[in-house]
Formats: sequence, structure tokens, C-alpha cells
Amino acid sequence: MESSEHGPSVTSPGVASGGTLPPGLTEEEAEEIQVELIKVEDEIQTLRQVLVAKERHAAELKRRLGISPLSEIKQNLTKGWHDVQCSNAYLTASSTLEEIGRSDAYKRTQETLSQAGQMTSAAFSTVGSAIRNRFGEMRALPYSNSGNSPSFKSFEDKVENMKYKVMGRSNGESDHSPTSNNAPF
Repeated sequence: MESSEHGPSVTSPGVASGGTLPPGLTEEEAEEIQVELIKVEDEIQTLRQVLVAKERHAAELKRRLGISPLSEIKQNLTKGWHDVQCSNAYLTASSTLEEIGRSDAYKRTQETLSQAGQMTSAAFSTVGSAIRNRFGEMRALPYSNSGNSPSFKSFEDKVENMKYKVMGRSNGESDHSPTSNNAPF
């Protein structure tokens, strides 16, 4: 078997691929293809080496110009975002969203959700007031000492705090309410 700088000789292409030639291919054609394949692989290797050398050279030029990898990333992101904004898909989607925002169905849905939010807020406020009133009644009971116990006060503070987190403060309440000082949430 002959050898060359590329490995096994090209005189036995059938042996390298399992000993048989593909149908309709003569041994001479297989050898020609094998030689061409070796040439193409050599060219690919040469191109890889040239590319690596060019990349090193470009990196050195960028370094000398003061272009950092971070500034390159920033520039690439800016360019990419600009390209996205100029793309047909983005422009079409943006236009469609604007049309949806102006549609009657969207406006009705927005109104309905707003009303639902207001009603939910009112319901939470009503529940919170009922709970607060009930705790007030429990604290006022003459036979009950539970209204003054530390655990009752702690629970009451937690309920009030949760109300503030869900509802926010009403106009008459300050940010320095007694419950905000020992807030567990």
C-alpha cells in the first residue's frame, strides 16, 4: 500500500470505505473523487488557517484602535435592535398592535377589566372593614382578655399590613401607622 502526506494511498479507495465501491462507480472514478476530496479538504484546512490569522490580525487592529469587546457587543446589539425595528415583521406587528389598541373591542375589554379591578378593590375593602370591625368588637367584649394579648395584637397588625399591601393607604392614613412599625410581611 502506498502512502502520501495525507494518509493512506488513493490507490485503494474501496478498502478505506469498507472494501466495496458504490454501484455505478469504477475504481478509476473512485480514485479521482478521492484525490479531489483530499484537495478540497486541504483547501478547507488552508482557509481555516487563513481565517484564524485574519481574526488575530483584526483583533490586534481593534486593540490598537481601543475598541473593546464590550463596545463591540454594545454596537452589535444597537445595530441588531435597529435592524429588528426596521424589519417588515416588526413594522407589521407594531402596526397591528396600534390598530388593536384603537379598536372598540380593545377599549371595551379595557373598560371591563378596569371596572372589575375597581369592584375587586371595593370587595377587599369591604372584607377588610368587616374583619377590622369584628376584631374591634372582640376587643371590646368585657369578658374577653384576648383583645389585649400580644398574639392578638400581632395578628391584628398582620391583617392591617396585608390590607395596606393589597389596597394601599387611603388619603387620610399616614405612612407612619402603628402597624407599619412591626410589619411581618
